[in-house]
Amino acid sequence: MNSTTSTIAVLGGGAAGFFGAITCAEANPHLTVYLIEKTGKLLSKVRVSGGGRCNVTHACDSPTQLAQHYPRGNKQLKEAFRQFAATDTVRWFADRGVQLKTEPDGRMFPTTDSSETIAQCLLEAARQSGVKILTNTNAEKIEPLPQGGFRLHLTGTHAQEMQVDRLLIATGGAPKSENYQWLRTLGHTIAEPVPSLFTFNVPESPLRELPGVSVPNARVRVAGEKLEYEGPVLVTHWGVSGPAVLKLSAWGARRLHELQYQSMALVSWVPAHTEESLRQWLHEFRDQNGRKVVMSNPLFGLPQRLWRTLTEQAGIGTEVRWSELPAKAQNKLIESLLRTALPVRGKTTFKEEFVTCGGVILGEVNMHTMESRRVPDLYFAGEVLDIDGITGGFNFQAAWTTGYLAGRAMAEEVVQAL
Repeated sequence: MNSTTSTIAVLGGGAAGFFGAITCAEANPHLTVYLIEKTGKLLSKVRVSGGGRCNVTHACDSPTQLAQHYPRGNKQLKEAFRQFAATDTVRWFADRGVQLKTEPDGRMFPTTDSSETIAQCLLEAARQSGVKILTNTNAEKIEPLPQGGFRLHLTGTHAQEMQVDRLLIATGGAPKSENYQWLRTLGHTIAEPVPSLFTFNVPESPLRELPGVSVPNARVRVAGEKLEYEGPVLVTHWGVSGPAVLKLSAWGARRLHELQYQSMALVSWVPAHTEESLRQWLHEFRDQNGRKVVMSNPLFGLPQRLWRTLTEQAGIGTEVRWSELPAKAQNKLIESLLRTALPVRGKTTFKEEFVTCGGVILGEVNMHTMESRRVPDLYFAGEVLDIDGITGGFNFQAAWTTGYLAGRAMAEEVVQAL
């Protein structure tokens, strides 16, 4: 194709890539905007996220508060969220006929409860704004040009040499360091990638007979580390999961990687209590409920199966009443309630939740425009950056925000250059 002074290319057909391409094309209809995806699938993560419902964003009005949910990128995102935050995401989709609803925990989904609603909205917005989508096409080589812009050597279905004025890289995170070598070649520094948002494998779990048991609020911490998180916990066939574990893994992604995913997780099933307050509470309970059988009457709203396991492990028989409970057994029960020890031996990543900690370091990117500070006319958006959020719609919000800022800036830059 012939070079023009108004061609933009976006690499990556995911959330950030689509949002960047659409924003750019809508902001400046005189541009030719290409969205290039190396596979045959568009918006694949959008389609599978949230169990096929798509957790679009999180209900959060304050940019500062929103930024607190990002283990990597929280400081740099504050300013970005002042320009495009969760409320802007809700408005953007509403303007295109898609209403979002808020669930009790703050997660926001389309009212249809179908991720296809979000995917189709983005595809239609791209079509209406004139974005040209090339699938099964890979940018095999990216060549910065002396006069500015880039020459892309494309292979695959739409093999060609394409000259573009601005380039947005929104290719997502990758689990292996070598996957980022092409970005190092362009002149960027990469924070080494490690997994984030994963569950704990506990092959020797004292809870292994309890798969499916969930507790709405427990505290999980890693022994010997300043890592803990409170929230819902789910016992699984392979160990423990649930939001508390996933979020803990996000905040501790680098440290847990250093520990080679070998640690001792301590679970408090009664996070409102200290040892002293729990001991006092049980003392008063025993005085008033001495005739009750310990094992048959779960306390603190804990599931019967979990309570039974904790009492069995404390050595409490099936017919023992509170008034008969030996001090040694009560001490063991208190220990289990406050600190059930789970020897973690590895991790399991849910494919739909997979997030990479790592990527292009943020000091090399202008967070107002998402333009590279190293390479003029080069922009970044989404998980290719060293940004990741905890579970709950935060990673998509970072994709929408960075894609929007990059798309707007590329449109404005080209206008100024013409």
